[in-house]
Amino acid sequence: MNRFRFWILVSIVAISGFSQGMLLPLISVIFEQDGVSATLNGLNATALYIGILIVSPFMEPPLRKFGYKPIIMAGGLLVIISLALFPLWKSFWFWFILRLCIGIGDNALHFGTQTWITSASPKEKRGRNISIYGLFFGIGFAVGPLMTPLIFINEALPFIISACLCLVAWLFLFALHNDFPERALELTSFKDTTSRFKKTLTYSWVALLPALGYGFLEASLNGSFPVYGLRIGLDVTYVSILLVSFAIGGIVFQLPLGVLSDKYGRKKILTFILASGSFIFFIASFLEQSIFGLTICLFIAGMFVGSTFSLGISYMTDLTPKSLLPTGNILCGVAFSFGSLLGPYVGGIFIQSFSGISFFFIISAMLFLVFLFVLLHKQKLIN
Repeated sequence: MNRFRFWILVSIVAISGFSQGMLLPLISVIFEQDGVSATLNGLNATALYIGILIVSPFMEPPLRKFGYKPIIMAGGLLVIISLALFPLWKSFWFWFILRLCIGIGDNALHFGTQTWITSASPKEKRGRNISIYGLFFGIGFAVGPLMTPLIFINEALPFIISACLCLVAWLFLFALHNDFPERALELTSFKDTTSRFKKTLTYSWVALLPALGYGFLEASLNGSFPVYGLRIGLDVTYVSILLVSFAIGGIVFQLPLGVLSDKYGRKKILTFILASGSFIFFIASFLEQSIFGLTICLFIAGMFVGSTFSLGISYMTDLTPKSLLPTGNILCGVAFSFGSLLGPYVGGIFIQSFSGISFFFIISAMLFLVFLFVLLHKQKLIN
């Protein structure tokens, strides 16, 4: 794969990760301080993932028709405009719509970059390349929550900074030459797309579960945990530090786990990290009164499960014929979105309904379920 193009793409993803990592805890804290209920707070956080789901069935035909670059540029521009509009009007439903638009833009951006990277990467470097992709997204996502305390200076400041950074990264896309995915057939109707979805699912349904699980984990941790943390007496700054410790853990082991998956197989590494992550979150539920203990736990959990999404994409690529990779990447995005939709909303209900039970139990249980499905699946590698 062209190295210049690769580094531009992963840099774009880093800025996208920054904006996502910032928005979830930032808006959760703003709404919590304004007295918005945990359930409604979680509902607003789902807007981004509703946007991803709405546009997902319609992404593949324009990608095949126009190529990767126009799709990524359109998605990036929509994200920039939406971020810039947040300070314009502070309203629950206006922000809901803006987050919906960011979801649509992010889906186009990630679908284009993921498919471009997976299609152009040789098998022996696939895990490494997707891990670098995940690493850069993780770096951006880790830095994002650090913007939350800026609301005490000016509530609009984090949104303005994020929009400006996205604009700078977006301008670099003009330096890339466009390319197109492999064409096994032309898509002529929505029925063709549906048929490809079904065909891809028969090959790689199990590889979508890590993406779903990671979506649930990431969205609930960044969207619901700030509310839970404030309610058990944690300071906003400590909440940001805890989220960053998880993200840094994911960054530290993103590339090593990707390289190990190239050597020992995606399934073995996935089952190991899912089981380990479930256990660490279970331990974290008993350490909520210790900031140091909780920080260490979340860091270690990030080391294990921070690579779940990128390894899931690599696993999907192993299981899916190359001509169906655009569809497979769409389905990974859809699975991630379903998990992300469930995360904040289920998290919000859990916080309101089970005040005596640790929030980390629900994350531990979800990771364990995904671990069981991946462990018991009989794989058949294609690529």
